[in-house]
Order: sequence, then structure tokens, then C-alpha cells
Amino acid sequence: MKNIVIFGAPGSGKGTQSDKLIAEYGLEHISTGDVLRAEIKAGTELGKTADSFISKGQLIPDELMIDILAGVYDNFGKEHKGVIFDGFPRTIPQAEALKKMLAERGHKVAAMIELDVPEDELMTRLINRGKQSGRSDDNAGTIQKRLDVYRNQTAPLIEWYKNEGLHNHINGLGELDRIFADIKAVVDNL
Repeated sequence: MKNIVIFGAPGSGKGTQSDKLIAEYGLEHISTGDVLRAEIKAGTELGKTADSFISKGQLIPDELMIDILAGVYDNFGKEHKGVIFDGFPRTIPQAEALKKMLAERGHKVAAMIELDVPEDELMTRLINRGKQSGRSDDNAGTIQKRLDVYRNQTAPLIEWYKNEGLHNHINGLGELDRIFADIKAVVDNL
């Protein structure tokens, strides 16, 4: 089972590369952003709570995210090939909670793949994505807050995953196929 954490700042290409991994390896995918946006759109209580954090560029509380993820993960059944965790964990306590949640099921994270992209390129990508998709959280003010949160709260996970022996650095700038080939080299060796 290849459970993979795909990691990087907003706009680093996690969703794009996750789609390629799904097609290549038949993995399941949990995008916390997609899950939360669906809840917000449906107007559920979870969605309203999540929106109160997201609209301010803040992270969702850990307990809430773990409960959501455990439910989605369990829905894949026991025989899946692995799951790509996209947008989670974002803090060390979340990484520890994910490790515990998976261990309770006899599973583990096989690799953390970090997509590294310079901040000026991230800003350009996210502004363009907002224009194309209409995502309300892709505007300059919110993007800057999200990048600040990433730098201050999420980036320390790189060291945590290095200490776990699971970190894999990928240059996320350049041609999509070259980036995917680099990711594939990691996954093929799991």
C-alpha cells in the first residue's frame, strides 16, 4: 500500500500531480480542499464551520480535519492500493495524528513528496487559477495570507518528515512531465 503525502505551498501543483498519480497507479485521493469546498457548497454545519476559518485564510482545527479524513479514508475499504493525501497534514500535530490514525488501521505513510516552487511563481499561478476557476479563495489578499500560514505553520513539516525518513524533495518549477517523472521515480521505489 502506497499512502503518499503530497506536499507544497498553495499553487505548487499538488492537485495536478495527484491526478497524474491516480491515473498511473490507481491510488485513491483525498484533497482536504475539495472535501471542505464540497461541504461549504452543500451548506452543511461542517461547511459553515470550515468556511469561517477558510475565508480568513486560516487552517481548520486539527480534530475536525482528522475526523473528516478518517471517514473519507475508511470509505475506500481495506483493499485499496493507497491514498494520496493532498493538503494534509499542514502542521506537525496533524502529521502525528495522521500517523496514529493510519497505524490504528495497520497502515502508514510510505512517502512525503514535497513540490518546491518559488513564492513569486505561486502567486502568479494562484491569481491565474482564481481567474479561471472562480475560486473565491484565490485572490491576492487571501493568497498572501495562505502563503504566510504555509511558511510559518506548514513548512516545519519538511523537517518532521525528514526525521521520519519519508521526505522527498521535487523541484516543482518547470515542465509538468519532467516533474511527474521525478515523482514517479520516488513512487516506483516505494
